Amino acid sequence: MQPFITIAPTLEDYWRGIILFGRNSASYKFALAKSLLELNPQAGQLIKLSDLAPTFAQHIVTHLKLAPKQAVSASSQYLEACRRYGVEDPNQTKLVEETVRRGFVNVIDAFHVVGAGDTQKRFFIDERASNNGIRITDEFSALMEGTHTQNLGVEVESRWNLVETAWGMGVAPHLIDIKHDAEQSMLFTFDRTNRRKTVTSARGALNGYQKGKCFYCRREIDITTGRETEVDHFFPHVLSREKSFELIDGVWNLVLACADCNAGVGGKFARIPTIALLERLETRNNFLIASHHPLREMLMNQTGATVSARRRFLSDFHNRALARLFHTWEPKEKDEMH
Repeated sequence: MQPFITIAPTLEDYWRGIILFGRNSASYKFALAKSLLELNPQAGQLIKLSDLAPTFAQHIVTHLKLAPKQAVSASSQYLEACRRYGVEDPNQTKLVEETVRRGFVNVIDAFHVVGAGDTQKRFFIDERASNNGIRITDEFSALMEGTHTQNLGVEVESRWNLVETAWGMGVAPHLIDIKHDAEQSMLFTFDRTNRRKTVTSARGALNGYQKGKCFYCRREIDITTGRETEVDHFFPHVLSREKSFELIDGVWNLVLACADCNAGVGGKFARIPTIALLERLETRNNFLIASHHPLREMLMNQTGATVSARRRFLSDFHNRALARLFHTWEPKEKDEMH
């Protein structure tokens, strides 16, 4: 029997862990992440809070204009300042002053916390006490030199959109039903007045959980252009013709695939992925469920509250799908490490 092999997390893994699995009580973590990606400071550089504040505040204000609720708590002095000086009566000087004073109080301490403690890799060092800023680490510079850099900003934005949707709707997470618009490649839901509300890019929402690779062949993909990256139904959408497959448009069944795997020569088309790929889907969905945003409750509501229940759901769906479409498929080239 082949032994289990432990593979050390990459810097992209640490970054995505922070964005996807860190706890969310306010949107400041996303604003800080987007600011760092946008400013792209170099290793060893000290960024004063006064220099970080304009970009950080602008990201908060941009989201406030579209989604007024940006935190779990009913009130926030900093968010109120952003509304006042960024939306209602714009005053850039006051906005920056309030951001330096209030905006970074908790987010710098909490940024690297995932689960029970801090991540082993850090993208900046807190030097507020000595230098009134943060110092960029070698890890952040190396992250920005990686092959997935172009995707990271889209992933942060998508995650932010999902979280603020849940806060803004003010309903139990399991009641949020997120659907997929295949034509626009967007995720959407309906608000309390039954009006359609676009949530976020499907590519951005899914890519972090696939580590920037095609779900099937593990080839690296770029979600910023979309030309070579397609949102695919793991179990083919043609099954929706039968009512018993009505859950087929759920996020649990959506993956990102390269154009070759989705519809190229020898691509999947209307065939059923093999058991090995089904196990990969199960792993991906369990990662989604471990993440604290609307997808977690929705996935559990659709596919099962426990690991064993979700496995039974996928097994039954796979067997029923195979009984309709008969043919199985897997990519010609597979990365044996996944």
